[in-house]
Amino acid sequence: MRRILLASTATFVLAAGGTTAWALDRFVIDHVEIADVSAYEAALAVADGTTDTTRSSGAAGTLTATTYTSDDASIEISTVVTGTGDDKVTYYVADVVLSDATVLRSAFADDAYGTNITQDTSDIAAAHDAVLAINGDYYGFRDTGIVIRNGVAYRDEGARQALAFYRDGHVEVVDETTTTADELVAAGVWNTLSFGPALLQDGQVVEGVEDVEVDTNVGNHSIQGEQPRTAIGVVDENHLVLVVVDGRSPGYSAGVTLPGLTEIMQGLGAQTAYNLDGGGSSTMVFGGELVNDPLGRGQERGTSDVLYVGGLAAASTAAGA
Repeated sequence: MRRILLASTATFVLAAGGTTAWALDRFVIDHVEIADVSAYEAALAVADGTTDTTRSSGAAGTLTATTYTSDDASIEISTVVTGTGDDKVTYYVADVVLSDATVLRSAFADDAYGTNITQDTSDIAAAHDAVLAINGDYYGFRDTGIVIRNGVAYRDEGARQALAFYRDGHVEVVDETTTTADELVAAGVWNTLSFGPALLQDGQVVEGVEDVEVDTNVGNHSIQGEQPRTAIGVVDENHLVLVVVDGRSPGYSAGVTLPGLTEIMQGLGAQTAYNLDGGGSSTMVFGGELVNDPLGRGQERGTSDVLYVGGLAAASTAAGA
């Protein structure tokens, strides 16, 4: 219904012309560049002589309400509650150990690449057999940033610090303005995330985190203050922590500042940590179920991409789980 209303409004305003029409075209109307990303990536894999891993490996795993184990990955979900009253904060942690860095994959909304294409995290997860998924960097809201997903370069418009996941399991914060997408792919980069800021490097707090503002343009606001947050941290090679903090819900979860998020990631042992899209987009899905409570309403807001670990269809449920 939301998309129908947006489309109807866009049609009306575009007919009227003017700045508002430009804004709708830029920030609302879908612009699909690749309609079937799975087929596109599979074709590139065949052309390169590599194995097609567009979907999950299908490795048999065991699933409980809070854990998953397979030959590909082990995942443990925990809930953390701190503070009381209006200062109460609730967040969710996925501790993830991978057998190989490429087990962590990315997927686009509607399996399409372009701008303004959105879909709920849970729906993207279901389409890709994800046992675990979190929202990504919302690449589709902007037209800058290097976008490399599952080893494929989609966009090469360096603009900020990005997080680069390499096939050998190590992760680096890279300056997009000093490299190119092709150079990163050639160096072994599997996925990039372009949002930020970086929170931790070498276990130390990145200077200036408390002053960062991101995307203060049309339709978006400062990310300062207590907000819902999503972050990813690297404890060691192929050992990750994915964190979703709920917010804007007094009595349940107020949200956290960027320095507060940094403290959480440091407390989890992350050596490198990076802030992703937050607010109503902050979402974690595990075992086919929504883990967190976005904005205290239990309703997801569409996003343009997710990070996920596949294998849900092949997982068996542990007795008594």
